Amino acid sequence: MSFDHLRNIYKAELSQEQFDRLGSFINKNTGIKMPSTKRVMVQARLKKRLRALDMVSFEEYLKYVFGKEGFQTEIVHIFDAVSTNKTDFYREPAHFDFLKKHVLPQFEKESNGKLFKIWSAACSSGEEAYTMAITIQEYLGASKKFDYIVSGSDISTRILQMAVDGIFPYNKVVPAVPDTVMRRYFMRSRDPKNRTLRVIPELRQKTSFFRLNFMDDDYKLKDKFDAVFCRNVLIYFDRDIQEAVIRKLCRHIKSGGYLFHGHSESLYGMDLPLKLIKPTIYKRV
Repeated sequence: MSFDHLRNIYKAELSQEQFDRLGSFINKNTGIKMPSTKRVMVQARLKKRLRALDMVSFEEYLKYVFGKEGFQTEIVHIFDAVSTNKTDFYREPAHFDFLKKHVLPQFEKESNGKLFKIWSAACSSGEEAYTMAITIQEYLGASKKFDYIVSGSDISTRILQMAVDGIFPYNKVVPAVPDTVMRRYFMRSRDPKNRTLRVIPELRQKTSFFRLNFMDDDYKLKDKFDAVFCRNVLIYFDRDIQEAVIRKLCRHIKSGGYLFHGHSESLYGMDLPLKLIKPTIYKRV
């Protein structure tokens, strides 16, 4: 690719009209709000797609996107570009404390050998799902009181692959994860120059990841979960979409199971089959 070609891509601008068309499509299909303040961010992120497709203008790109071929292959890349993937290990730690001190002991008493199922419904690159697995494993210790599986879902296929790999920069794990826990559940690279840590195979085998769009009418999940975390994603949706998403999530929570949402979010005033246990924690009725 020539220097002049790269320069033309760099100079490409997403007009307000083009952004409005794209933003309306994104909002309709993902529920993500697309105010005009996001135009510069979307323009910057989609320039990578222009380069990958050897295109020099957003006019050319949108023509491709909304054509038959592009609509089938490019939409997932657009969703990857506009989705926000902020997450950390042990983010909002009170939820993991509640899981360990209340949810898991209750399940142990009532399980009768059943499988504990927990879902990170907006898992991003997997930190939340692996924190769940670590929390459960720490509770169980060396015992086999019950078995468990952790599921994670996200709309971004790119970020899901990172979750599947379970490889994280050293400074992403430290200091969020206590040193003793890190030594039990993470492996260092054999290459001293490679500053990454990988979740141990035993935990990766307990987790599975899949793509899910919250705007789908039916989530097509066979499982009902004992606990679902849906945190810090509702803030990107309008109020009516928030309620619709939570209602669909509730279809996949067992009676007596738990729903956790982010501390910056609120379900107040929503007509949902949930009972408030404490702020941001609900029980399915």
